[in-house]
Amino acid sequence: MNQNLIFLPVLAHVVLTILLYIRLGVEKSKAIKAGKVDRKVAALHNDAWPDNVLKVSNNIHNQFETPILFYVTSILLYLMNAIGFVVFSLALIYTISRYTHAYIHTGSNYVPWRLNAFLVGLVILLFLVAIAISVCIASFF
Repeated sequence: MNQNLIFLPVLAHVVLTILLYIRLGVEKSKAIKAGKVDRKVAALHNDAWPDNVLKVSNNIHNQFETPILFYVTSILLYLMNAIGFVVFSLALIYTISRYTHAYIHTGSNYVPWRLNAFLVGLVILLFLVAIAISVCIASFF
């Protein structure tokens, strides 16, 4: 399998993060036009924004938590020449779980569903890390 394929799920996640920034700008613009926010207060206090803005903003913060570990693990697997069907599939599922999490978080924000999407991604990430560890250990023997 082409090792470079690992970067498709990684880049798909980057696209998600960029789309969320665009949505945040749109939501903030709507809130300002609707007079729902005091711009001076909001400049220093994120909680001054309405809930629809906060949901998107909070989700953007989430995109810099476990996804950073996903990026590092993906690069390590690439450097160890360990990209196969299983690793690519797991990376793809991880990214889909992040899209699902973002959709729920910025929409209904129904926590049980959001938690499930997060846990799917976390378990997949654990599998990817375990694969990276096993490949690393196997290279010593």
